[in-house]
Amino acid sequence: MSKHQLDYLDELEAEAIYILREVAGQFEKPALLFSGGKDSITLVRLAEKAFRPGKFPFPLVHIDTGHNFIETIEYRDNMIKRIGEKLIVGHVQDSIDEGKVVEQKGKNASRNALQTVTLLDTIAKHQFDACIGGARRDEEKARAKERIFSVRDEFGQWDPKRQRPELWNIFNGKIHKGENVRVFPISNWTELDVWNYIRREKIELPSIYFAHERDCITRNGQLMAASPFLNMDEDDIITKQNVRFRTVGDMTCTAAVESYAYHIDDIIDEISASKISERGARMDDKVSEAAMEDRKKGGYF
Repeated sequence: MSKHQLDYLDELEAEAIYILREVAGQFEKPALLFSGGKDSITLVRLAEKAFRPGKFPFPLVHIDTGHNFIETIEYRDNMIKRIGEKLIVGHVQDSIDEGKVVEQKGKNASRNALQTVTLLDTIAKHQFDACIGGARRDEEKARAKERIFSVRDEFGQWDPKRQRPELWNIFNGKIHKGENVRVFPISNWTELDVWNYIRREKIELPSIYFAHERDCITRNGQLMAASPFLNMDEDDIITKQNVRFRTVGDMTCTAAVESYAYHIDDIIDEISASKISERGARMDDKVSEAAMEDRKKGGYF
């Protein structure tokens, strides 16, 4: 890697660490939302650089749909043992059992949208006033226009017309009772920046990010991992495919891409040549043109 690229990653890293420390300084009860994906894993490495040798000034929070990739859950649990930090898990199944949400029916049913209620309940239960996440502006147009400090009202809703200016990296964390802020320290990073940083820092990732052979079905033009969580019928033909996942989420809405990228250098080459955003492999983003923005207005991360 050239000196120019190293300097650029150093600049992105410094900005993210500054934002994390601003969160620690401005809020009483922050949390880091952890999905087990590469972006939240990168945030954990940045938090280690920001706060070690002390403990993190916030717990990690995972909203578990119950339909996650087993590789992601195993990685999460092993990582928590390694770093020795607190993990809080909110279960979508609890929200279903309590009658707060109704599980979707039909062939394309997914629990992904149900996470919003579980997330808002977890925030209220623990009285979090700031939630740190790994969203980036290059992922999707609704995220592209959102601030680094993004205020949510007492109902967890985002109003894109009520965003605060962020001039000269001055972040305003002032909120009213009941409100909270979602914070995006790597908002200015790209997918390629994240992978270059992971390579530089030698960060271990769940194995599903690398090419492997897996049973898949083709649904709506996308390769989906065959699993008991998918409502499959006789039209769904299982075939073995060489795939990897560019993004990690609920198994019912996260599609794979055909790939022979077994190593991180191969992945970086693959992403550099791709003309499709990683969110192109998320079925939940294809519900409507404004699917992500609608979910964010309703309280989705």
